[in-house]
Amino acid sequence: MYQRMGGTAFNKDLCKTRELLAVLGNPHEKFASVHIAGTNGKGSSAHMITSILMESGYRTGLYTSPHLKEFTERIRIDGSEVSKEFVIDFVNRYKDEIDSIKPSFFETTVAMAFDYFAKEKVDIAVIEVGMGGRLDSTNVVTPELSLITQIGFDHMQFLGDSLEEIAGEKAGIIKKDRPIVIGDDHIELRKVFDQKAEKEAAPVTYCSDWTWAKEHNSYRFQNDHKTLFLTPDLKGNYILKNIPGVLETSYQLSIKYPGITDASIQSGIANTMSNTGIKGRWQILRQSPLVICDVGHNVEGVREIINQLSGIDYDVLHIIWGTVNDKSLEPILELLPKEANYYFCEPGIPRAMPADELMEVASGLGLKGHVIGDVNEALASALEIAKPSDLVFIGGSTFVVAELKNI
Repeated sequence: MYQRMGGTAFNKDLCKTRELLAVLGNPHEKFASVHIAGTNGKGSSAHMITSILMESGYRTGLYTSPHLKEFTERIRIDGSEVSKEFVIDFVNRYKDEIDSIKPSFFETTVAMAFDYFAKEKVDIAVIEVGMGGRLDSTNVVTPELSLITQIGFDHMQFLGDSLEEIAGEKAGIIKKDRPIVIGDDHIELRKVFDQKAEKEAAPVTYCSDWTWAKEHNSYRFQNDHKTLFLTPDLKGNYILKNIPGVLETSYQLSIKYPGITDASIQSGIANTMSNTGIKGRWQILRQSPLVICDVGHNVEGVREIINQLSGIDYDVLHIIWGTVNDKSLEPILELLPKEANYYFCEPGIPRAMPADELMEVASGLGLKGHVIGDVNEALASALEIAKPSDLVFIGGSTFVVAELKNI
C-alpha cells in the first residue's frame, strides 16, 4: 500500500485500473461525477461539494483517501460508509482477477468505489484524486466538471520539482469539452492550465474574482454576480481559500442539477462535518486545555496551521509532531515556532520517520523537546504538564492524526 510503504507501491499508468474496471463492466461510465485534484484543499472541497449536493436532494457518492480510522471511510453514499460486508464480498468475487491483474491497493480501492456507486445508482459522485492527476487511478472518469484546488510542493519525487511541473500533473484531469474550475491563485500557473484547457476545448473558470470578509458570525463571499453569507462548520482558516472553488463548482453544476440553490449551498457548507463525517481538519478535541489536531503535512498546509495558531491566545504551546520518511523535512520544520514544547512521535507504519531521527533534525533547527514514540502517549504526557490556559496541537502527518484514540 502506498500510504504504508511509499513509492514502491505506486503504479505510474492507468492500464491496470482500466483492465480491472473492464472486468467489472466499466462501472465508472454508469454515474455522473465531479473530479477534484490539488495539493491542498481537495479533500475539504470534496466534502463540502458532497454536502451541498446532499442538501440539494441528490444521492451523492464520495470517494476520498487516505482513511483515518476505517477503510470504509474512503467510500460513502450520502455520508454513510460502505459496509464491511460489501468490501469483503467485492474482494471474494474478484480475487482471481485481482491476483491476475495485480492492481495496486489504491487501484483496487478505486474500482471497488466505482462498482459500489454504480450498483447503488448514485445521482452523482464526488471523486478525489489520490495523488497528482494525470496518472492517478481516478483519472478514468469523464466528469460533469473538474476542480483543481491549491497547488503546492508535495510528492515531488513523482510530480516534479517546480510548481509548473506539479500543476501540469494536476491539469491532467482536464477532459475534452468538460468545464474545469481552477481554485488556485497562482497567476504564474495559469498558462499551464490554459494550455491544457485549450488542447481539450475545455471551458476554464478561475475563481480570483471571489472575495470574502468576516461579518459577525459568518463570512461574506461575493463576486460580480453573487453575494452569499456562509458559516462553515470546518474551522480551519485555510478552508476559506477553498470555498470560492466550491461555490463556482456548485453554480456551474446547478445548470444541470437545479436542486442546487443558494440555500442548499449555505446549508451544505454549514453542515459539512455532520453530513459527511470528515475528520482531522482543525478538529478541536478538548477545550481546557485547548487541544487541536490537523492533517496538514506539506509546506503550504503547515504554514496555514502556524498562522492560525498564532492568532490564538494561550500561555504555553505544546506540539506533538510526527511525519513520514519521504517528505522534504527541513522546509516544514523551519516553519514551526521555536518557543513551543515538542513531543516527537511516529505513526505505526513502515513509511514513518523514526521519532529519534525527527528529533535530531528538529533540534538542529532550534526545536526543543523529547521523544515519545506513540502519539497517544505523547498526548497524555502533554496533558499532564499543560495548564488549562495552554494549547496542545497534534499534527505533521495524516497518519499521526489517524492514531489518536479520541478523534
